[in-house]
Amino acid sequence: MKELSKIEQVLKTYNTEISDQEVIDAVAKIKAKKVEENNTKEVHKLLFNCIDLTTLATEDYDRKVMDFTKKVNEFEDKFPDLKNVAAICVYPNFAQVVHDTLEVEGVNIACVSGGFPSSQTFIEVKIAETGMALAQGADEIDIVQSVGEFLDENYEEMCDEIQELKAVCGEKHLKVILETGALKSCSNIMKASILSIYSGADFIKTSTGKQKPAATPEAAYAMCQIIKQYHEKTGTKIGFKPAGGINTVEDAVLYYSIVKEVLGEEWLNNKLFRLGTSRLANMLLSKIIDKEIKFF
Repeated sequence: MKELSKIEQVLKTYNTEISDQEVIDAVAKIKAKKVEENNTKEVHKLLFNCIDLTTLATEDYDRKVMDFTKKVNEFEDKFPDLKNVAAICVYPNFAQVVHDTLEVEGVNIACVSGGFPSSQTFIEVKIAETGMALAQGADEIDIVQSVGEFLDENYEEMCDEIQELKAVCGEKHLKVILETGALKSCSNIMKASILSIYSGADFIKTSTGKQKPAATPEAAYAMCQIIKQYHEKTGTKIGFKPAGGINTVEDAVLYYSIVKEVLGEEWLNNKLFRLGTSRLANMLLSKIIDKEIKFF
């Protein structure tokens, strides 16, 4: 009998077969039964503290990123009773700018890397870019899995890349973006999730925000199911980050509700749950303060 490869063993160990309709029904049930009760100020405060405040614009430049970071510095004086955002997320060439400008404790520097947003470049370039971002102050690296390799079922090459980039990160967190909108089915999303985790992901993230659809509650549910399975088998907690298309407070509360229902309250903190968004920050502040806030 032919011996199974390590990747075949992983895919055999975890249940990645689920129908899209099953996921749609499960999300609809959570939305109907849990979102209203979770839509509270305390939840809004936690969600704000889980934000990766993000600027990934073509027109970003040093002074713009510096001013963006200064708002995070000013937040604690302006809102002393609230916890700050979890991280500032920028392109890798701005890591040094954020590092030199950031003055507050507890806010990490996250950089997209590895040929973001398509992952279509040489592994040597991905490694160099990731290493340079870390050297200039990044605490966390967000990469995109090689979606084309996944869809072509070239899982070994995809996993090898993630492993190499995790080796560069060392103890620093690696978030792997699945680009779920390109994966076509919830079963594929679950398969990509476990392969990314097996390869060293500390977090799995829905999307870059550059492709439609971006984050969806259905993708979140599928990803959280794999995180749950992995935790049950290994005892290791993997983080989850929806990103892209989070346009309202209610959207964010739905993601919170999915995490709470599937993974439990242990995941409801910014060590294991992040939201990739900037537009949401002022919306959440407005809900918390009970008046319109345009701080960021």
